[in-house]
Amino acid sequence: MESSEDDEKLVESPDDPQMTIYSQHHFGEANSSSDASFITIIENMKEEYGLFVWPCSIILAEYVWQQKSRVSGANVIELGAGTSLPGLVAAKLGANVTLTDDLNRPEVLANMRDVCDLNNVKCQVLGLTWGLWDGPIFSLYPDIILGADVLYDTSAFDDLFATLTFLLQKSPSSVFITAYHNRSGHHLIELLMVKWGLKCVKLLDGFSILPADKASGLSGNIQLAEIVLDTKLS
Repeated sequence: MESSEDDEKLVESPDDPQMTIYSQHHFGEANSSSDASFITIIENMKEEYGLFVWPCSIILAEYVWQQKSRVSGANVIELGAGTSLPGLVAAKLGANVTLTDDLNRPEVLANMRDVCDLNNVKCQVLGLTWGLWDGPIFSLYPDIILGADVLYDTSAFDDLFATLTFLLQKSPSSVFITAYHNRSGHHLIELLMVKWGLKCVKLLDGFSILPADKASGLSGNIQLAEIVLDTKLS
């Protein structure tokens, strides 16, 4: 569901060339207090792509919401979290969430902390650069790894898969769940999974899991995949 006039607030100051949006995303039945959640996201329309809610984030967040029993109490890491919508949904469901993004993007990390405060959830926020082996990555033991639209820059694929494989190997029963635009085709992703000893155990049309009201506001060829270690190779 892309933001509409009913669920976003634009804030722009003459002294601040940036335009900020507070967009609200709902999950579950909006008229049911027992089965609904509203997540407010801080977006920046004049910033880089890391501070904008893309369709893949909405689809992945919806999938997380539908996996309540699986997510509740799990150790969840979101890679390249940006505005952090999937990770925030996981936190609302009772997961222990670590939100990560590039160590060299302090404005994105600061935004992640702000959006956690805005939604009254406690998440660990870490700077984590793919392919870089520094302190934070050694402290992570995930059950579920989330990544929304992290497969967009082919030059970063190897670094991403290296980091992903390292995390999956630390917790061999863990799973990587990602929603991505099929820009580069499945072939390259399949080759990388073979290279790094991974396999896809579920592949869905991203729109197949969306309620009709959300699907109508989005477009694109978006896949949702679950990826795990290929234990036959170990």
